[in-house]
Amino acid sequence: MSRESVKNLVDELRPQYDLSKLKGGARGKYYKRAIAGTNLVLIEPDLAKAFPDTDSVNRALRTLLDVASVAAGPARRRRSRPNKKLKRTAGKRRRLAASR
Repeated sequence: MSRESVKNLVDELRPQYDLSKLKGGARGKYYKRAIAGTNLVLIEPDLAKAFPDTDSVNRALRTLLDVASVAAGPARRRRSRPNKKLKRTAGKRRRLAASR
């Protein structure tokens, strides 16, 4: 803020508030605790008309999740271990034996 705008600010604080008692507060002290139990999502106004309450949104999302899992099918499994030690091929062995 520039100095001119700071001078033009109107003090709207009531006279009965004692600012000396407001010292020592920690900013964001309960922030993690407040967001730990909530998952707030804002939706567009047209969707808010279609889903007016929490239950309708949860039902629709559960249905979508069920349909997506059925459409995806079962997960494939790998046949071999991913960190299996590599073996030399027969061609490489022949070249090494011939060069000796």
